[in-house]
Amino acid sequence: MEIDEQHTPLGCKDSAQNHISTSYPHPTLLEYDKILLPLSAITGKSGDVLASLKDLLKEVKEELSSKEKTRQKAQTDLRRATSLSKQAILLIHQKRWKEAVRLIGKAKKTILDLSKASEAFPEIIHGGLLDAARQEYSEACIFLKLSTKNEFVTPKEIGVPSVDYVLGLADVIGEYRRLVLDALREGDLKRSEHGLKTMDDIYVELMALDEAYMLVPGLRRKCDVARRIIETTRGDVTQEARKDALEQSLKHFEKLVQKKRVRT
Repeated sequence: MEIDEQHTPLGCKDSAQNHISTSYPHPTLLEYDKILLPLSAITGKSGDVLASLKDLLKEVKEELSSKEKTRQKAQTDLRRATSLSKQAILLIHQKRWKEAVRLIGKAKKTILDLSKASEAFPEIIHGGLLDAARQEYSEACIFLKLSTKNEFVTPKEIGVPSVDYVLGLADVIGEYRRLVLDALREGDLKRSEHGLKTMDDIYVELMALDEAYMLVPGLRRKCDVARRIIETTRGDVTQEARKDALEQSLKHFEKLVQKKRVRT
């Protein structure tokens, strides 16, 4: 903006010029040097910048490659651990205890090794497969000790987190249904009733966890499934018990008839 000196009131000319000079300061050449020199010191030569970028990306590539190898190995090992635990459960049903113990030991070693590897890449190891492997392993351990000693193994004894232990315990109810059905086929009503009672006890204790029941992810769904399994199994046992009672009554009636015939 230009200032018309002719129309500027006396005494305001100097103040207007001072206002312009203070509002828009112009740096000197020396000040420009002070601004530009640090920038050139930071950027350096373009060749140096490109070399540093290549080194940086090389390190990133190596890290990503290492993560991918770890992820692939972890997935393979975790699936193997889960499969070993499932095979052990089948062997327990067949009463092949030693073979089941051997497979459970292999699954335990694999899970422990992966737990140590999780320190380097926790986002890969703890992606869900490890939890599933621990739950299956917990189920196998709990089922084995219940089947052989009629006792519950603790999370500390098998080295798994409490959450995975609880979820594995919920799955044991399904395995006990198979035990009950096997006992019914063999005509062992007493053993089937004992198995049903164990199923009930596990379910009741899981439901008694109160706040923890809501905090364990997946437990509500497992308990809903377990409740349906228990009710179906109870129906099977009740039907067999009535059938057994009827057979006992018929046998007793036949004995009475035979005694009456002997007397006559």
